[in-house]
Amino acid sequence: MRRTQKDTEDCARTVTRRGLMMGGAMTAMVIALGTRLRYLQVDQADEFRLLAEENRINIRLIPPRRGLIYDRNGKIIAENEQNYRVVITREDAGDVDLVLARLASLIPMTPEELEETAAAVKKHSAFVPVIVKDRLVWDDFSKVAINAPALPGVVPEVGLSRQYPRDADFAHVVGYVGPVSEKDLEATENPDPVLRLPKFQIGKIGVEKWMEDTLRGTAGTKKIEVNHVGRVMRELERQEGDPGEDIRLTIDADVQNFAQARLGEESAAAVVMDVTNGDIICIASSPSFDPNLFVRGISHTDYAALTEHDHRPLANKAVSGAYPPGSTFKMVTALAALESGAITEAHRVSCPGFIEIGGRKFHCWSRRGHGTVGLTRSLTESCDVFYYDVAQRVGIDQIAETGRKLGLGHRHDIPMSAITEGTMPDKAWKADRYKEDWRIGDTINASIGQGYVLTSPLQLAVMAARIASGRAVAPRLLRMVGTFEVPVAEAPLLDIPPEVLQAVRHGMHEVVNGDRGTGKSSRIVEPTMVMAGKTGTSQVRNITAAERARGVVSNDQLPWKRRDHALFVAFAPYDAPRYAVSVVVEHGGGGSTAAAPIARDILLRAMSPGLPPLSAYPASQRGRIETMLKELPLRDPATGAAPESSRA
Repeated sequence: MRRTQKDTEDCARTVTRRGLMMGGAMTAMVIALGTRLRYLQVDQADEFRLLAEENRINIRLIPPRRGLIYDRNGKIIAENEQNYRVVITREDAGDVDLVLARLASLIPMTPEELEETAAAVKKHSAFVPVIVKDRLVWDDFSKVAINAPALPGVVPEVGLSRQYPRDADFAHVVGYVGPVSEKDLEATENPDPVLRLPKFQIGKIGVEKWMEDTLRGTAGTKKIEVNHVGRVMRELERQEGDPGEDIRLTIDADVQNFAQARLGEESAAAVVMDVTNGDIICIASSPSFDPNLFVRGISHTDYAALTEHDHRPLANKAVSGAYPPGSTFKMVTALAALESGAITEAHRVSCPGFIEIGGRKFHCWSRRGHGTVGLTRSLTESCDVFYYDVAQRVGIDQIAETGRKLGLGHRHDIPMSAITEGTMPDKAWKADRYKEDWRIGDTINASIGQGYVLTSPLQLAVMAARIASGRAVAPRLLRMVGTFEVPVAEAPLLDIPPEVLQAVRHGMHEVVNGDRGTGKSSRIVEPTMVMAGKTGTSQVRNITAAERARGVVSNDQLPWKRRDHALFVAFAPYDAPRYAVSVVVEHGGGGSTAAAPIARDILLRAMSPGLPPLSAYPASQRGRIETMLKELPLRDPATGAAPESSRA
């Protein structure tokens, strides 16, 4: 069929339209390709040239700023200080041994340090920077920076390092940081990549450890350009991480410092709690140590001095020490008997100096005895025989139940290391632990805080706080995390009748305020600060019948480790309790002579805006107390600076 003119024109128009569409598409593609080529070859030329030349752009982690730690009033306890350091990256260094040798000619490095650094460089991935030397002085840091062209892979940088300005005061509470170990990594599921940075530090004990995730923060990243010899030319891009959260503790740094100074070089511990909300105002263990030694790398000599010291300065005695509570436990036995109805306040016991049970004599501390004794006098003069009698009436299971109500035999949940549960024994406990039946002699021993009963200074402070407040107040150490205040709910009332608690409180009042009280020499005479307390002395050795016959050897005539532990618990003010305190002095002898004076002074410091007022002490003691207070190595309350005599 012959094509018409119209058909030909229509076909031409169709071909032309298709051609134009195809041409336009091809033109657009050419323009797009040209634009992309220009972007890659011109705009991105420098970056791709660097990438082509031995991958000269590196991405590295930026360690986050560690959160700071403050006391309840905002005084700094743990901070970060500027730290000049030098790092090396294996993939940029080439001959690592040669570079390290050059570096050692510029800054002081021991053969051991060189060997450790070389081993660390080989151990980690080639792109991971390894710290060669930190805490450099400015002159050494400058030498490295000036000689950087001859030190491929070596970068001088400014970092942050942990610093504890109050050194020994908070060593056991806050703890310290140290390099991440293989054990640390194994204990962490899906560890943060920043933990694998050589010499990155994390909390090892105390608050630093238990609040690690909060304090650490998250790492940032940076993209850097290096030249063909490994020298960093510039930083191309930086993405900051998130700093760690700051933490504010419940502890008062000035009271803590006073407690540490007052304990001196004794092997001892002291705890002060606010009975209204459980805030720990101070928690001291003595002797202490400087945690900065561990951050900077403690020497073998310094570490040996700490581990070989017979007073165990590394041990946190306030929470990990487990001691027989001695006569401070008598309140538990009394409360158990009164609450159960086994005795009333009118109950009386005759004390001839001992009680005989099953053919065995259980002695009172007073060889002559106390005569007829009631509840108040039994606490005032600490008569053992009264409690031997009462314990048989009430039984160990009721005593143990009351002890647990008061916080004994329980691991209190605060962010500190090695917190002991102590031992609050009963019949089931002994059957499970020793596969033996409970005996009456076990009850007799437990009634005065001996035998299987073990408590920590923290638990004893909780016990005193609960007796004082009548509430199941729990200890707390964190006041704020970041900008959020840690909430504290009102503690529930103890399941102990108020009149029963008051009867025991009255006995504690007479211990330090009565004419025959075992703690009367440590009384507080200021009416608004009157203290109630209980002395305790716990034996660490058995006294044989032969020794009793010829006379018990006094503590001061025994080797230190065979002397009795001295204890004291108290609360004040008596009429409106605010603070509770416990003090344990290892092998200190008597609670009335070794522990009670310390506890009184610390309690007065907690109740005062400054040093304990001399007017709170009996007039006959004020001269001696004034001298003692002046000689205490206390920090400046305003600046936190250590006394001149303790500065190194």
